[in-house]
Amino acid sequence: MAFHPYLNFKGTCREAFTRYQEIFGGDLHIMGAGDMPAGEDTPPGWDPDMVLHAALMVGDAMIMASDDPDMSSPPSGTYIHHEAADVDAAKRAFEALAEGGQVEMDFGETFWSPGFGACADRWGTLWMVSAPSSFEMPG
Repeated sequence: MAFHPYLNFKGTCREAFTRYQEIFGGDLHIMGAGDMPAGEDTPPGWDPDMVLHAALMVGDAMIMASDDPDMSSPPSGTYIHHEAADVDAAKRAFEALAEGGQVEMDFGETFWSPGFGACADRWGTLWMVSAPSSFEMPG
């Protein structure tokens, strides 16, 4: 079984996912509204350049998304957590995600991780970035 985050953007999905691929690498697949098969109508309110579906696959992980022309504000309260290979890689990813966004918790050492930070990126997506840890939850 797998769980895959599915994000929604108000017309900025292509820009956001192109940046995510720059940060994390992987294979990016985007289907725009203008790429629909012949005979299919573009949904009402959709520009042909808007993204119907995007998938960024990095190893065994995948994040998916689309544009949503009816979205009034970015979703809040749900974070995507990225565990990087080490502290340096975590710090690089955090800084790249935070660029143009808002830092909620500066990247640094915590009791549960040698490197952790939280931010909202410039598109409003909430991120937690950490380095691997040997911390075990009690219980």
